[in-house]
Amino acid sequence: MPRIKIGPAPPDRKSIDVEIARLRDLDVGELRIRWQNAFGRPPPPRLPHLLFRVLAYRLQANQLGDLDAESQRRLDWSVSPEDAGQRAIDPSRRNVELRPGTVLGREWYGHMQRVTVLTDGFSWNGKTYPSLSKAAFAITGTRWNGPKFFGLRVKQSKESTP
Repeated sequence: MPRIKIGPAPPDRKSIDVEIARLRDLDVGELRIRWQNAFGRPPPPRLPHLLFRVLAYRLQANQLGDLDAESQRRLDWSVSPEDAGQRAIDPSRRNVELRPGTVLGREWYGHMQRVTVLTDGFSWNGKTYPSLSKAAFAITGTRWNGPKFFGLRVKQSKESTP
């Protein structure tokens, strides 16, 4: 005898697309009402351009499933310190992902120094360096932490302990 699955039908992508199209046709006032109904609180002020996007995301997440716990945890920890208090990542500890083509600039003794991020290193004055620290050394003649030299890390304040 064949097994029959009993339970809710899988979400229909077309019905979700139709509902998103309906959201797109609503004006800001109607989107605010939808927000109030969906989240139980008024929408944030001065962000009408985000109302549709958040509501569309919430609709899809409710029908298709939300983020997994690990992804949600990472997003929660990446919130700015002002919004998250102690939970936020210290900006000096964040890993900055430098994509190829990014140009880093720093004024050094009155001259703007620009280093371009490559897939295999960093370019300055036509020469390739394996690390940002090596490029900073070539610019200054002294050892530097490359990310710190280019302002990618904030200076740590030393707190005295009792």
